[in-house]
Amino acid sequence: MTPFSINGNLVDIFHQKIYAAQLQIANGKIVSITKISGEAIADHPFLLPGFVDSHIHIESSMLVPSEFAKLAVVHGTVATVSDPHEIANVCGLLGIEFMIENGKTVPFKFYFGAPSCVPATNFETAGAILDSSAVEKLLQRNEIHYLSEMMNFPGVLNEDEEVMKKIAAAHRLLKPVDGHAPGLMGEDAKKYIAAGITTDHECFTREEAMDKLQNGMKIIIREGSAAKNFEALILLLNDFPNQMMFCSDDKHPDSLVLGHINQLCARAVAKGIDLFKILKAACVNPVLHYKLNVGLLRQGDAADFIVLKDLKKFEVLKTFIDGELVAENGVSIIKTQKSGLINNFSCARKQVTDFEMLWKDEKEIPVIEALDGQLITNKLFAIPKIINQKIVSDASNDILKIVVVNRYKNAPIAKAFIKNFGLQHGAIASSVAHDSHNIVAVGVDDESICKAVNLIIEKQGGISAVNLKKAMILALPVAGLMSNENGFKVAEAYTAIDKMAKEMGSKLSAPFMTLSFMALLVIPHLKLSDEGLFDGDSFSLIA
Repeated sequence: MTPFSINGNLVDIFHQKIYAAQLQIANGKIVSITKISGEAIADHPFLLPGFVDSHIHIESSMLVPSEFAKLAVVHGTVATVSDPHEIANVCGLLGIEFMIENGKTVPFKFYFGAPSCVPATNFETAGAILDSSAVEKLLQRNEIHYLSEMMNFPGVLNEDEEVMKKIAAAHRLLKPVDGHAPGLMGEDAKKYIAAGITTDHECFTREEAMDKLQNGMKIIIREGSAAKNFEALILLLNDFPNQMMFCSDDKHPDSLVLGHINQLCARAVAKGIDLFKILKAACVNPVLHYKLNVGLLRQGDAADFIVLKDLKKFEVLKTFIDGELVAENGVSIIKTQKSGLINNFSCARKQVTDFEMLWKDEKEIPVIEALDGQLITNKLFAIPKIINQKIVSDASNDILKIVVVNRYKNAPIAKAFIKNFGLQHGAIASSVAHDSHNIVAVGVDDESICKAVNLIIEKQGGISAVNLKKAMILALPVAGLMSNENGFKVAEAYTAIDKMAKEMGSKLSAPFMTLSFMALLVIPHLKLSDEGLFDGDSFSLIA
């Protein structure tokens, strides 16, 4: 790599100064920083460390790692702390290996963790199991940097043997343990933190985050395509600048095209938060907490830095990783790599009658209430709509049938009802259904639901939308979670099918992302797995 220099207003986060400087780059490192002026020079661009997404499931972008990187670098992201939990639930260790190897094909810094909860619970069918022995072997690998989110917080509180073995293995190997404890506060939160769990990205109220911060936990502010906690938590950054980070968690390809961590920086600046506190969360804190080999714009560091037009809109002009220019003026220089395929899909086409739900004289039925911008749901009760002794969708009251179809074997279909999807006709379906990734679908009639599900079965994975006039599918042949096509084209296809879902009546900001979380049992209050309706408060199946 040819040595080069670059001038600009250097943003020194550690000393909280901005001054004109020249960086000299050689062999992927910053070999010198020469001060040109003691202050910033007008009309000069700004130089600062690259952004780090401190908790993300790459699979939720529907892109393989190499294509995710292609889109992310445009927005100044140079590294991710990535939990391969989704593909691990489908393909086990082979899936994790796929993510690691694919990530190595591009100049981007992926830091993968060892999934701690595969399967997430015992109340669903997943494609693999990773016990404490398998997790410890993963943690021994240099490519694995931490124990991923410990979603089984009841297991931590009850000191479940397998759970505690996984945590102990991470501690022995001096690798941090990520948390996942939505709503946990008080003595339970203290016990969870005392087990050596250091972060949480699931806080959805200021009070919850404050409780955990005051007990020494680091809080990751999440703003993804479905769960959006930025507004609730961002002002805490004023008082806890060393204990907070930013993350996406789950981000669909259309929103990744528009922006990433840079958007959160711009929004935080607009709220009047100190720039250096913001950049600690966006750049510095993840690197220090996870001990990442990511440069922080100091002499001798890896040349992982970005060039910004200004410090308000955070428009990225250039992104460098290890001294290599990977994006410039909104154009990614990373080339599409041909990806292999890996999958685990074994169920037959369904018949319309498979989705029928017989009425058993219930006066009321439990209903999942989906909440826009949240992963949590509420539990409601409603009078069922009965036709020919069968419970059917009630589109006029926005109570629609939701089903989960086991993708790993032929099994009875789980059925329930959900509010707030708003469809007036047709159905949508997805093989992205956290965390076990069976097929989940919502629709106004059994014929549409059946057609949407069968489209996914035919393609061995994807997201689909059907109505009386047309059917659309975005195929996801990599584990039923990701496409192996050009990321920008996948984003276009996703935008089109998302538009179709909204034209069918959905008022949700991201209907497919919300749908994907309706089988996520570890988030309260009411969800549906392939085994039945699940109450997250009692942590048990109720139907």
